[in-house]
Amino acid sequence: MAIHPAPQSRQADPHPPADGPWRDPSLSPEERVADLVSRMTPQEKAAQLYGIWVGADAEGGGVAPHQNDMVDPVDFEDLTRRGLGQLTRPFGTAPVDPGVGALSLATAQARIVEAGRFGIPALAHEECLAGFTAWGATAYPVPLAWGAAWDPELVAEMARRIGDDMRSVGVHQGLAPVLDVVRDLRWGRVEETIGEDPYLVATIGTAYVRGLESAGIVATLKHFAGYSASAGARNLAPVRAGAREMADVILPPFEMAVREGGARSVMHSYAEIDGVPAAADPSLLTGLLRDTWGFSGTVVADYFGIGFLETLHKVAGNRADAARLALTAGVDVELPTVRSYGDELVAAVRDGLVAGELVDRALHRVLLQKCELGLLDPDRPAVPAVLDGVEPGRARGSVDLDPPGNRALARLLAERSCVLLANPEDALPLSGAGRIAVVGPRADDPLAMLGCYSFPSHVGVMHPDAPMGIDVPTLLESLREEFPGAEVDHAQGCEVDGTDDSRIAEATALAAGADVCVAVLGDRAGLFGRGTSGEGCDAADLALPGLQGELLDALLATGTRVVLVLLTGRTYALGGRAERLAGCVQAFFPGEEGGPALAGVLSGRVNPSGRLPLGVPRGPGGQPWTYLQPPLGLVNGVSNLDPTPLYPFGHGLSYTSFAWAPGADVPAELPTDGETDLGITVRNTGDRAGAEVVQLYAHDPVAQTTRPDARLIGYARVALAAGESRQVSFRFHPDLVSFTGTGGRRIVEPGDLELRFATSSDVADVKHTVRLRLTGPERTVDHRRRMVCDTTIDPPLARK
Repeated sequence: MAIHPAPQSRQADPHPPADGPWRDPSLSPEERVADLVSRMTPQEKAAQLYGIWVGADAEGGGVAPHQNDMVDPVDFEDLTRRGLGQLTRPFGTAPVDPGVGALSLATAQARIVEAGRFGIPALAHEECLAGFTAWGATAYPVPLAWGAAWDPELVAEMARRIGDDMRSVGVHQGLAPVLDVVRDLRWGRVEETIGEDPYLVATIGTAYVRGLESAGIVATLKHFAGYSASAGARNLAPVRAGAREMADVILPPFEMAVREGGARSVMHSYAEIDGVPAAADPSLLTGLLRDTWGFSGTVVADYFGIGFLETLHKVAGNRADAARLALTAGVDVELPTVRSYGDELVAAVRDGLVAGELVDRALHRVLLQKCELGLLDPDRPAVPAVLDGVEPGRARGSVDLDPPGNRALARLLAERSCVLLANPEDALPLSGAGRIAVVGPRADDPLAMLGCYSFPSHVGVMHPDAPMGIDVPTLLESLREEFPGAEVDHAQGCEVDGTDDSRIAEATALAAGADVCVAVLGDRAGLFGRGTSGEGCDAADLALPGLQGELLDALLATGTRVVLVLLTGRTYALGGRAERLAGCVQAFFPGEEGGPALAGVLSGRVNPSGRLPLGVPRGPGGQPWTYLQPPLGLVNGVSNLDPTPLYPFGHGLSYTSFAWAPGADVPAELPTDGETDLGITVRNTGDRAGAEVVQLYAHDPVAQTTRPDARLIGYARVALAAGESRQVSFRFHPDLVSFTGTGGRRIVEPGDLELRFATSSDVADVKHTVRLRLTGPERTVDHRRRMVCDTTIDPPLARK
């Protein structure tokens, strides 16, 4: 965003500025906001309920669905005389030097303050799904990699750093995390999710919220709710999830992030559930979110989501009608730009078509948040601290959004998220000598490391003449640095999703003459069909994109040992090829330090400890399956289709070995309102340091509704030196196995229960089982239930 001309003179206003109690920081926010609302005209009230996107591209090729249809021209000077609620993505719309961007944002805010009668700045928001989506900012691993790391503390630290960077340049709100639970692997936005299990999504996502909020940034939960359950895995398709799927799978991550994480904003989803769009659903946005869960922050529209009530969902007759539906439901802010909440809303209130109380309700929430952020204070700083002492002409190059500390953290998270799927021949780690053929379309492309919401993939690709802004080593470059004594050669073989097979022969010839072949395959992240993964890039099936499967077959046919490295935004079918691989490593868009991290895994410098946040399918078609299946969803004798994954949720190998031993005995019976400690001791039986991920699953043999055969209720990442042991304790409360019963209420049901300590969701990977009988009455529980299984990892025991 670049707004430099001096502000125009403001016409005389019949309502003079008022420096009343609302400016007094010694009063409570409620008192200040009540006073301010009482002084505002209808136009000024409405102006606080929308944003404007000055840099939006109305010519197509945008970064939001239907952007070219929905963006109206706006008169910045005219609009800001009324005040302004939000500024949309001042850094995330085009490449701009961070120092220049901070100055430009401060200049825009000064103009907004000068133009409006009350002098209230706009609240600036940005995307921050895999790092601050700004030119030159650190590109961290995508959320699916956070899930693969199983490390909430590390994710929280990453989020704090992201928040610090955003706050330093004048941004107030971040549109993250995505808390959608994967329901179909073909959905393009799988890369933006944390995984297929609600407990993993909830705990990792809540950690991200805590980190972002600790930096003073308003975290925005999205997409509320049901978006990932779209029919046929088509983006923005209808959702046909039942009430129990919503209550037991889709909603818990949002519930935890509100209750445990302190999120201050929620973004409604584009979904329609059973015929009701989320943006027009009072039972969801007011009844559940506010009245039941006690959420007191702001609900913001997903981009153009209010307009979609009219143009896509066809439940509103015009813009004013869309505003009525959204305000009634509880949508406080229209993003990304004004369409329904502007003059049309003011006129509708004047004509009695929309209740003025609905506007005041939303306005109260918006202004309370601005008050919390200090935007109503008279002594707020004119420029962010990062520009203190910087002359305007020297802003360029003055702000570093990718410092060494960020890169070190990005590297660590990338390393912990790499999953060793298979190593049947102990081909890994590589020896680092001889001839290494590095083959594949993802081997020598920096964008292979980045998801669709990383700035270079999200915005940079539309500005090909602009430099990337950050250093992103490719895997080929990283392997050459990792193995200076080896001869490392490269052939692309094929495109990511093209049909040209003319280079496959060259690649196979290179592999045939090598000691080992590293095949680097995967996705190209993009938007709305411009990639094989990402928003609007849904997959027809789960075969490797383009000719990559054929390339892999040709490489395997050479007889050279092939180690497969996957850089993807989802998992792909590997059945029929997996048993012929010498090794396989899965990485989910691991960010700017993903190349060195993967090279370290292949060399053995890094001992892989990632675990799958979603399963790897055997076949490409018809079974976009997640592990949360009741008995009828498992393999059986009445269908010829076997949905069993090749590698299950939670799976991952190491270069060392671990032994598990049960802890103290647990009472055979436990009241439905009781709790007990479950223990397991893990010992590193190998000759090198490593980390094991202890997973605790619940199995309910008999229940009043069908239940998943197993579901995750706790986990702990345990780092161990060679020969070292640690005891891990899980505080089990029956609330953790509550579910929606036949009466539609969440209950804890008495009866038998199995608690399984395992290395994955597969029953074959269970190491120890605790059998309990829950006794006493059936309990009804609500949002105040125990949602987190607290874990304690004792100090290392003496080595044996």
